[in-house]
Amino acid sequence: MSSSGDFDLTVRNGRISTASDTFHADIGVRGGVIAAVGRGLPPGRQDIDAAGHWVLPGGIDSHCHVEQLSGMGVMCADDFYSATVSAAFGGTTTIIPFAAQHRGNALPEVVADYHRRAAEKAVIDYGFHLILSDPTEHALQHDLPALIREGITSFKVYMTYERLKIDDYQLLDVLEVADREGALVMVHAENNDMIRWIARKLVDRGMTAPKYHAVAHTPLAESEATNRAVALARLMDVPILIVHVAGLEAVRVVHASQALGLPILAESCPQYLFLRAEDLDLPGLEGAKYCCSPPPRDAASQEAVWAGLVDGTLQMYSSDHAPYRFDESGKLPKGQDTTFKDMANGVPGLELRMPLLFSEGVLKGRMSIERFVAVTSANHARTYGLYPRKGTIAVGADADFAIWNPDREVHVSSAMLHDQVGYTPYEGRTVRGWPETVVSRGRIAVRDGKLHVQRGSGQFLKRGTPEPVLRQRLKGESNSILRQFLGKATEEKA
Repeated sequence: MSSSGDFDLTVRNGRISTASDTFHADIGVRGGVIAAVGRGLPPGRQDIDAAGHWVLPGGIDSHCHVEQLSGMGVMCADDFYSATVSAAFGGTTTIIPFAAQHRGNALPEVVADYHRRAAEKAVIDYGFHLILSDPTEHALQHDLPALIREGITSFKVYMTYERLKIDDYQLLDVLEVADREGALVMVHAENNDMIRWIARKLVDRGMTAPKYHAVAHTPLAESEATNRAVALARLMDVPILIVHVAGLEAVRVVHASQALGLPILAESCPQYLFLRAEDLDLPGLEGAKYCCSPPPRDAASQEAVWAGLVDGTLQMYSSDHAPYRFDESGKLPKGQDTTFKDMANGVPGLELRMPLLFSEGVLKGRMSIERFVAVTSANHARTYGLYPRKGTIAVGADADFAIWNPDREVHVSSAMLHDQVGYTPYEGRTVRGWPETVVSRGRIAVRDGKLHVQRGSGQFLKRGTPEPVLRQRLKGESNSILRQFLGKATEEKA
């Protein structure tokens, strides 16, 4: 038993939940790390009585866009300061945004620039994914392996967007490098030609309102590309992660691949639980506030995403925070003449990600508190090489946690949020349950509605090999169709 005053911080009498257990205990923090979990711990130099509250691991948002230039050349509204402040007020203590390569960019320069931006501004801890849009031979064989060794062990590729997409041949090259170097590939799966063809037909007929964004991005484009990405991963016997799953058919493709024993992971986002395609059908350009890719779908798809998050088909719940202002700097580059093809794709959600799910999932009985912790924190840490430093409440873990008041009701408005977007697609909703105190590496980051940490005090997280990749490597003999063929060809040649 530690003596009184031995802890920098204690949180006593809380109801603690991890991804596997719920129990009542105190937490003692020393040097930014959880030093003790047990009953009857003495007060520390700072002491919080959490009686009547839930103490949960800090959220990890592993899919958000921060201070990033889009493929259309639009800069996000949020920089690393506003984004990390917003995340902290929503109970999130770690973010993993994207260092985005555009064609012609050298990966080391992209990452160096992103490091500089984050180090100057972030108030909570952060890692990076890469966005890989120009997989040259030098990038694949030299730059990418070097960056993986520096702790950037995951990267995203696009199957759509003309300025970002790679083709199937290039994706196979990327998967080969990921397999060799121990990294995880994230895939934005939509069929670009389907979307482009439908969009041209719509525009030719003068159908340019925001609601036609959801028509062009047909659910078939998502499910076909998801199936194709799974097939490419199967050829290589390499894990992949399908990001922002939106539609019923895509959920079924992921579930079917997992039933075959394939190492396919997937995530979804608030917009696919709480928004629908009909939200895009508003007067004028108001529907643009709800435009993201893939777009929100129908009620059946909403239910499929809910079910997937609960039953484990979808392992993670991320924000896909894509903050563009509702003006000519973001959503409406051509003002009132902006068509659905012109507007920036994406919705904000970093701060509301966890409160929305806590309110509608946990407190309404749709998911257990342990599952909530898994999909908002623990599974992100496991998937992206941060566990057990992040994603749990246990001795030796970073002291990242939030103290939730399950009875507090919050009426959502853009004015109460801490991002720089100026609107929220969840305006007017009432959320029950809120993270009132947030602790980041033992520092009280948010308390009494105020920020208590400084700009630039967040730390970069050098991540290890992603857990899905480790599991795949432990399987032993590969099931890769390609390797079996190449092995047989080599034997015949010998």
